[in-house]
Amino acid sequence: MKELPVIPRTSPPVDFSAFESKFKALADQKRLQIMYELTQRGNTCVCDLVEIVEMPQSKLSYHLKILLDAGLIRRETRGTWSYYELNSSEVNRLLSPELCCIFRKDGVEPGDCC
Repeated sequence: MKELPVIPRTSPPVDFSAFESKFKALADQKRLQIMYELTQRGNTCVCDLVEIVEMPQSKLSYHLKILLDAGLIRRETRGTWSYYELNSSEVNRLLSPELCCIFRKDGVEPGDCC
């Protein structure tokens, strides 16, 4: 049986923990729908989101907390109501070349993402 060569690591290890919660949050259709609606509407009251995504407030709160904890949305409290908006800078960071570069093989030039 032929042994595979050991490829030496030339760069410091990447800390994937920061990405884990974000991708877990994105791995749900309802949370993606919430993010989409916030993208379309901007700053939106939770009372309106209940109707928009057709979800009871208890379930919606659960999904919003996951998105908040992952840093994908922001909350602003006005009186007794909470208003949510997409954290565009964090979403853009996840969809950016920064993450692409982590998985790009060294020496790949066509369509460089970095």
